[in-house]
Amino acid sequence: MTASTSLPRQAAPPQPARRPPEDPRHKARRRALTLLIIVLLIGVPAGYLVISANQSRNSGKDKEDKYSATGLTPGWPSKVQRRLYQVNVPRPADRIASYETNNWKTSRLYVQFRTNPAGLDTFLQSMGERRDELKEGDIAVSSRDRKVSGWTFGGSGSWYGLTHTQKNPAPTQDVVVNMADPDFPMVYVVSRTVP
Repeated sequence: MTASTSLPRQAAPPQPARRPPEDPRHKARRRALTLLIIVLLIGVPAGYLVISANQSRNSGKDKEDKYSATGLTPGWPSKVQRRLYQVNVPRPADRIASYETNNWKTSRLYVQFRTNPAGLDTFLQSMGERRDELKEGDIAVSSRDRKVSGWTFGGSGSWYGLTHTQKNPAPTQDVVVNMADPDFPMVYVVSRTVP
């Protein structure tokens, strides 16, 4: 007798239960929620980037305006500038103005002020110099620096000057003093450093 080999039939997998059609209001809410999430994930960071870019650009314009100004600005140089360039403006002093320039080769601080004889002595002593070392007629400030600062040392005036040279990295100072009014000498200083 031949045995018939037949495989048992397997039952078909059960059909998943059919969902009822989605309510159109639920579908609209789900789409609105998805849209809101997309706006929050993309729109908020993009808005933040736009605001940051504008603030950064405005800050750069402010700095550009500040540093593109040429010539002396009335007022004391900052404490950092005075320390870095070793320009110790004495007290009392008035008619104070300063201007700083920087490039890859040399940094300069231009300072002018009017003081009294004691203030002039104090200023010169802070550099290790004395009043008798000032040479009459010595315009120590170069023509280039005069052009940058707008200083002119001609006309009426009793001009004295000196150059205080120091080894790098200490600054070198060119000093011109107008002694036309000995009670109130006017001092002009260019202090330069080589970075």
